[in-house]
Amino acid sequence: MHTRLISLGFATSAVVAALLSPTGSAQGTTTSSTSSSTGITGTTRVITSSASTHFTPTRQGAVGRPARNELSPVRATDPDAARLSTARPGSRLSLGVNRSLGADGHSVRSRRATPQAAVLGAQAAAPGATVVRSGPQLLRSLQGLDHFDSRTADNGNQFSGEPPDQGLCVGNGKVVESVNSAIRVRDLDGTPHGVTSLNRFYGFPSAFVRPNGPFGPDLFDPTCVFDPQSGTFFHVVDRLGLDPATGAPDGRAYLDIAVTKDPPGAWKIYHLDVTDDGSNGTPAHGGCPCFGDYPHVGVDANGFYISTNEFPQDSSGFDGAQIYAFAKGELTRGSDTVHVTQFDTSHADRGDAGFTVWPAQSPTGADYSTDAGGTEYFLSSNAVNTAAGVSDNIVTWSLTGTSTLSSQHPTARLLDTRVSVPSYSIPPPVDQKDGPTPLKGCLNDPSCRDLLGVDPGPREKLQQLDSNDSRMQQVSYAGGRLYGALDTAVKVGGQTQAGIGWFVVDVGSTTKKVTASTHAAGQLGVVGNDVTYPAVAISRSGRGVMSFTLAGPSYYPSAAFSSIDSEGVGDVHVAAAGVGPQDGLSGYVAFNAPDPVRPRWGDYSAAAASGSTVWIASEYIGQSCTLNQYRRDPFGTCGGTRTALANWGTRVSQVKP
Repeated sequence: MHTRLISLGFATSAVVAALLSPTGSAQGTTTSSTSSSTGITGTTRVITSSASTHFTPTRQGAVGRPARNELSPVRATDPDAARLSTARPGSRLSLGVNRSLGADGHSVRSRRATPQAAVLGAQAAAPGATVVRSGPQLLRSLQGLDHFDSRTADNGNQFSGEPPDQGLCVGNGKVVESVNSAIRVRDLDGTPHGVTSLNRFYGFPSAFVRPNGPFGPDLFDPTCVFDPQSGTFFHVVDRLGLDPATGAPDGRAYLDIAVTKDPPGAWKIYHLDVTDDGSNGTPAHGGCPCFGDYPHVGVDANGFYISTNEFPQDSSGFDGAQIYAFAKGELTRGSDTVHVTQFDTSHADRGDAGFTVWPAQSPTGADYSTDAGGTEYFLSSNAVNTAAGVSDNIVTWSLTGTSTLSSQHPTARLLDTRVSVPSYSIPPPVDQKDGPTPLKGCLNDPSCRDLLGVDPGPREKLQQLDSNDSRMQQVSYAGGRLYGALDTAVKVGGQTQAGIGWFVVDVGSTTKKVTASTHAAGQLGVVGNDVTYPAVAISRSGRGVMSFTLAGPSYYPSAAFSSIDSEGVGDVHVAAAGVGPQDGLSGYVAFNAPDPVRPRWGDYSAAAASGSTVWIASEYIGQSCTLNQYRRDPFGTCGGTRTALANWGTRVSQVKP
């Protein structure tokens, strides 16, 4: 299948390449696998609702020159970064880095590997030159939450941070968008209901009451799903407890869950302890106290599911993905007590731990699997478990017996099997198109650098963008098939670029085995440029959309998408073109030394099916300004389009595939 790059419906001279399955066709591959096992059983506990909250927009605060405590207190995700509440804005500060896995199975801050020879080449299509009359239709595109919104929410009692991370869900005539560390509700026509901070939304104290405190808990990694069967929204966020006086971690870690049918109204709140040190009803895992990184969600007819990557708070290591299966009916009814069963994947994948085991979402209740007493499906990748960082298979998981999740002794079982796919590997970083970068310019100007409160340092360079590791991204289940995608290195036009591996997997399950076969699989890349952080959603028509960021020497970071269905992917379209480079604190030595610089981009995008359309949300850069504009009062804000330390933005779009 050939693809072209389309910008707002017009073909450009750029060339796009799609690498198809090993057979040379996107359809009917024969790779399959079956797992027979008694499966993994879980441990069940009961959690209680703590409170109800209303979505109440908070006052927008002022922001200007970076202040003391501009960045969040040290997280347990970064135990080597000792930080006190008196840290200067330019001292070594944690940026809330999510962990990745090294080849030895231990956690590391980031991982880069030289692209391997196993990365397969792609066929490039001839450039298009005409208006494309078919394919997905961009119905509307809206400016989403940006760093200025997040930093100024809650009267400015917020921290600066990167990346945004995108939690989007759509239903009941409402669009819920959340990022680190804010949330907004809109009507389907785009009418906003205001912005509030995640801390205030969940009923916690502000992240940091300026100028002197106290600190509130650290909330991050928002995610959301709408259940079309019950008409219910489920929103989830990670939480680390902090000492109010110092901002130091207190050792407790939670997942907070908000449930509603009316997003602008009342939400019921539940708290799940995920410290897993044997206290407060948690299992006792080695190396804990731990925290549940990178939570993501799915739903079927009977259950609501959260998966996390469990890391120790005080040492290196990785305990494996944890899956939390909740009795959905208890949550949708607003019960005061809810059963939750935890499944530990620490040795499930042929002795290896599951990593980013992403639960599936479905466009309609009719798509939920009734096999084996109700089944929820998941996908994950395993290249991080190999010495070379390369794999030619992904892992399909099934959780059967979900109809018993409301029991104190459910019969639910977790099974998994590997499925052969085109080889994928850790992608290279993304080179940016040069353009206005006033934060970089300020850091390289001694008179301006003093206004940032940072010590003298090396001359800063135009930053690259992080392109993720090869973990699985958002997964959809529709018509008996799983759809997923991940970041990978691809070779197009003789160059190795950051691209996307996509998969369509036929699945079935009994109580003793899960069967999976590759229906279609391939890779998507753009000659001379990069595509990163995919998210896939399938509409009720069986056609879907895959969103991602397009960036590189020819494109400022832009919100882009392709169609996807059971036969493959289509043309690349640009929903909103970027207008400048990323120019944020995570990409400069001044805010990272002595650690290596890792310019953050995404962690994940989002896509949400709504009837015959799909809503997508991606990170992009929607602002640009000069150093002179940056230096005007309020300092660093460029007319309210950014802050002194970051300029990320998001784009929310509705597409008819």
